[in-house]
Amino acid sequence: MVNDQSRYSRLANITRIVNMKLDLHEVLQQVTTAISEEIVRCDSVGIFLPEGDGTYRGFAGKPEMMSGATLQSQIIDPKTDPLAAELIEKRKTIYIADTSTDNRPNLTPVGSFRINSLLALPISSEKEFIGMVFLFNYGIPMNLTPSEIESVEAYVNMAAVAIQNAKALNQKEKLLTEKQLLLDLTRELSFCPTIRASLNVCFDYLKRAFGAGDFAAHIIKPPSAKGSTPIRFHAAGEVAEQDWHEHLAKKGLTDNYEELIKRALSKKEPIRADMGGRGELLLLPMVSMGKVHGIVSASCTCVGVKKAIDLQVSFAQSIIDATAPVFSNLLYMDQLEGMVEERTRELYAANKRVNSVIESITDGFFVLNKDWEYTYVNKHHFFPGGKKVEEVLGKNIWEVFPQTVGTITYTEFHRAMNDRVTVRFETQSDVHDFWFEITAYPFDDGICCMLKDIKEKKKYEKELKRLANMDLIGQMAAGISHEIRNPMTTVRGFLQLMLSNEQLEPHASHFNLMIGELDRANAIITEFLSVGNTQTSDMKMMSLNTILEDISPLIKIDTSNQNKQIRIYTQEVPELMLNHNEIRQLIINLYRNGLEAMGEGQTLTIGTYPENENFVVLAVQDQGSGIDPAIIEKIGTPFYTTKDEGTGLGLGICYAVAARHNATITIETGPEGTIFFTKFPVEQEPDGKLPTLRD
Repeated sequence: MVNDQSRYSRLANITRIVNMKLDLHEVLQQVTTAISEEIVRCDSVGIFLPEGDGTYRGFAGKPEMMSGATLQSQIIDPKTDPLAAELIEKRKTIYIADTSTDNRPNLTPVGSFRINSLLALPISSEKEFIGMVFLFNYGIPMNLTPSEIESVEAYVNMAAVAIQNAKALNQKEKLLTEKQLLLDLTRELSFCPTIRASLNVCFDYLKRAFGAGDFAAHIIKPPSAKGSTPIRFHAAGEVAEQDWHEHLAKKGLTDNYEELIKRALSKKEPIRADMGGRGELLLLPMVSMGKVHGIVSASCTCVGVKKAIDLQVSFAQSIIDATAPVFSNLLYMDQLEGMVEERTRELYAANKRVNSVIESITDGFFVLNKDWEYTYVNKHHFFPGGKKVEEVLGKNIWEVFPQTVGTITYTEFHRAMNDRVTVRFETQSDVHDFWFEITAYPFDDGICCMLKDIKEKKKYEKELKRLANMDLIGQMAAGISHEIRNPMTTVRGFLQLMLSNEQLEPHASHFNLMIGELDRANAIITEFLSVGNTQTSDMKMMSLNTILEDISPLIKIDTSNQNKQIRIYTQEVPELMLNHNEIRQLIINLYRNGLEAMGEGQTLTIGTYPENENFVVLAVQDQGSGIDPAIIEKIGTPFYTTKDEGTGLGLGICYAVAARHNATITIETGPEGTIFFTKFPVEQEPDGKLPTLRD
């Protein structure tokens, strides 16, 4: 035992803890600790609080575990425990010095814990029985004195105060919570545009009130509202009315549900109906300004305790009362719903027709308001950088695409917007290799723009220009080639005759030089004729690899003489319809251009490979410094050359040969060199199969 001073000090400490409103479990643990220390012969102290169903469960105590079972798992039922029943009835301390001579304690725990003596104390106030406390030792009697029992009673009284404080605090917090919930409910209801939305909010708050449950509403429709059903049904979770009736029947409702609804409507007060002991059905009228707008039906089975439901009915009715005024406005709006929906359908149909017309335009179409903001974009419009329609709508065009400021697009759009005139212009995309024809039409709120992709048109214009040049050259070649060659042949013949004259032998070197120049001129005329020729003869099925292999010795000699390297690679490719001599000339022109572009020690790469089973590609790659982007568009134009001694016909011949073989030539160039790709289409055989692959 401790002395009185220590006892009073401990009581004062517990009093301080109680007044600080700490956690109830923590306070009661302090009480049980003080009791066990005050009565040193006590091994176990347990505080049991009511469960709500008439039983009492262990809440706090020492020790936490007894014979493998937790204190919280211990339940005392006064119906089967005479000692607990007497404690509740008399609300007085009971000390049993010898349990073997007393038949009130429950024999099961007495035997399990070897309880020889037992002290049971009630926790109560003037009006309420709050709980009970039990003390015992394992296997030995406690031999308590009246003074010790009084000390324990003092601590138990402190426990009673703590429990009452906790209940008062919980009640206060509950009221504050309910008030806050009603404020939140009112705020949320103010944002509800429809009856369905307001009911969903109402159902949500009712679920918070009861902890769980199923909810539905029967709304009385005004006479002017559309439809013939006088009462509309709404349920949480979109449950159908028939399913709701079946749900209540399964829960145990035996009363006539329709009659209950009518009674609640007529009485304008809550109606409660039992559902087979598994819960209750609450019918809560929704009344505003003396008029019933509907009935909310609540199936409460979550708690299973009638007293708990009783406590929440008042709060639930408060939720209904807060919801009811919203209906006086929403139901009135419902009367206008028919006209609004009909007008909306008409406007939607008209808007759909307009959108259908605009969306059927396969070109890009967009609308800008006077603040230069996108207000409409059709599905065919293309945005640079992969931007989506959602990313630009409502945004300023010059902020979305700042790179267009100062361009022709910026100038012409401002002219259309400011001068109110239609403008039409062409522009090239800086991001992609696209050409667009743009037409801007002014209207009251801004401008609408049509954007047409003319990349193919520009491509055809370029090709037509090239073909026109080829046609001109062909006409020139046809007109003057024979007239030039005839006198050249005569001159060459006389030079050869003079070369055979012994008297003129000292001038043989001059004669040979003149003959060589005549031969060079004749070769230029041959190339000239080749460029102008638009027909190809002697086309045979052969492998591109075979032609490349035939001239590979010549290529190796040329590269070796120039102290440069050559790399030739070939893959299996199908045979093509080719003119051997023309393809040979194409390869020679391409590889010689590559050699001329490189310095000593650099490598020229020539290769063939299939592409997608539909094309065969001839690639000639040099390691030169690349082609100036400013002149790349002029590549292949007859007589255009950057070489001091060039004729400007080499690549022209290549393009002409490619065209006669339905092939295309593309160029990739950069600081590390240039690649010429000649892509030949693979023609399928009559049976639909591809030609045989050849190494």
